Amino acid sequence: MAFRYYTATTLDGFLADDRDSLDWLLSQPLEESGPMNYDDFFRQVGVAVMGATTYRWLLDHEVSDGKPWPYEIPTFVFTHRSLTPVSDTITVVNGKPADLRDRLLAAADGRDIWVVGGGDLAAQFAEAGMLDDIVVSIAPVTLGSGRPLFPRRYDFELQEFARNGAFLCARYSPVGPRSAPAQV
Repeated sequence: MAFRYYTATTLDGFLADDRDSLDWLLSQPLEESGPMNYDDFFRQVGVAVMGATTYRWLLDHEVSDGKPWPYEIPTFVFTHRSLTPVSDTITVVNGKPADLRDRLLAAADGRDIWVVGGGDLAAQFAEAGMLDDIVVSIAPVTLGSGRPLFPRRYDFELQEFARNGAFLCARYSPVGPRSAPAQV
């Protein structure tokens, strides 16, 4: 069982552009069964956690036109907003990851917990000592601005890497917070 942030990013470190678009991601070639692929990853997942922006994106892009919620596993949406779950597998929560650790572990039933996004939520999990690794697929695209992959100063250690289509895929372990540079 591990807390895992599995995501994709642009070469300049953004999850989505300023309009929360993932067009940059969906236009890149990828081998469905290639290294560090989604299906192999998802088979190990027992719980998904996400922030309100990621939840909203899924509603707008994946649950439109009468399609069902894409995850049958328990999903926890971390937010301070008032949201209505669209599936009985969704639980809306307010609080810090550490406050919900036992609840997430119980719901995962010995399987991995997927920190879906966004980057700020992943950073909160890391700060709580609840992030075991980041598996990131890096696309050969730059956006210049948008939603950052990980909006904190943090060190990571590279564990493995591979190429999958246009993507450089890498798995990192968190080392810890990086101190701010000294003022001169």
